[in-house]
Amino acid sequence: MMLRRLVTLSFTLLLGCDSTEAPVPAGFAGLGSEAQGFSTVTRGQPLVFPDDFGAHPDYRIEWWYVTANLTDESGEQWGAQWTLFRQAMAPQNSSEAEAGWQSAQVWLGHAALTRAEGHQHADRLARGGIGQAGVHTQPFRAWIDDWSLGSDAAQQRRPLQLSPLQVSATGKGFRYDLRLRSDAPLVLHGDRGFSQKSTRGQASWYYSQPFFQVDGQVQWQGETRRVSGKAWLDREWSSQPLAADQQGWDWFSLHLQDGSKLMLFRLRSNDNSHFYSGTWITPAGVAEPLDASAIRMTPLAQSKVAGRTLPTQWRLQIAHKNFDVTAQALNPNAWMGTGIPYWEGPVNIAGSHTGVGYLEMTGY
Repeated sequence: MMLRRLVTLSFTLLLGCDSTEAPVPAGFAGLGSEAQGFSTVTRGQPLVFPDDFGAHPDYRIEWWYVTANLTDESGEQWGAQWTLFRQAMAPQNSSEAEAGWQSAQVWLGHAALTRAEGHQHADRLARGGIGQAGVHTQPFRAWIDDWSLGSDAAQQRRPLQLSPLQVSATGKGFRYDLRLRSDAPLVLHGDRGFSQKSTRGQASWYYSQPFFQVDGQVQWQGETRRVSGKAWLDREWSSQPLAADQQGWDWFSLHLQDGSKLMLFRLRSNDNSHFYSGTWITPAGVAEPLDASAIRMTPLAQSKVAGRTLPTQWRLQIAHKNFDVTAQALNPNAWMGTGIPYWEGPVNIAGSHTGVGYLEMTGY
């Protein structure tokens, strides 16, 4: 998932306000605040492709998000993250969103490269309507400055496939250029893409492409390595995805050795009435929504990171799938020290199943 680390900071930067004067947001990063005037997520509305590869400026928040679990030629593990967020500061239709400096759209990019011995990250910020950041549907391209996630003319001949893709980003001390390919179908989470986030009705539109095969190169402190592996792309948009008392989440995307995929998340509430959801995906791409009662996510070990205590080892269980594993962070210090900070990095899976994946934790 996920809608995260939103743009309360972006508002203050772009509007020239003192951040100490900003109102206290509801929910993590303000994502539980009321969203009058924006479109709402309504169960039963079908997703339409390739249109839903693109932006939805009538909704308040969305993102295009890639994580890649990689191995270089020496066997060393790496993790790469690329995320583009779009945030609307006020309700707008599609034509208004493109109206130059009058656009109320804000774009934010996050990128990171992680290995067992280090973690580097960077972020970018852009105002909408001036071409500095945006998304095109055919051929698909998402960009902010010189960071990009995009396809080529081959995708135009396969309009319902987000493949092949090229993803690249650079920051202080790191760079990556990766190629992503998959012939598998897109996965719609929840009820045909309607992903519920609380018992009070908050929801998002949410789909993924979890079957990418990856090759390319990473650069760390000037040293280049050839890498290959697996990647997961998430697309999500909403106007009020969280309830006001939901203060953060723990989210996993897992590539299992038998070819299955698994997405799990826990949205944490102040009164410990956490909300659970997930999707089990067969090697053939068939998605099975998981009932909250079937999901167990138990922190096993904590790490002290950036002055916070976070669970970087977990036990994950789904009884009817005979799934009982330990998820261990490759690098417990994978802290994203951005304007709204959070933890995100690769994990290794052991137990009833083996594999690799990604973990994101916010609100700690």
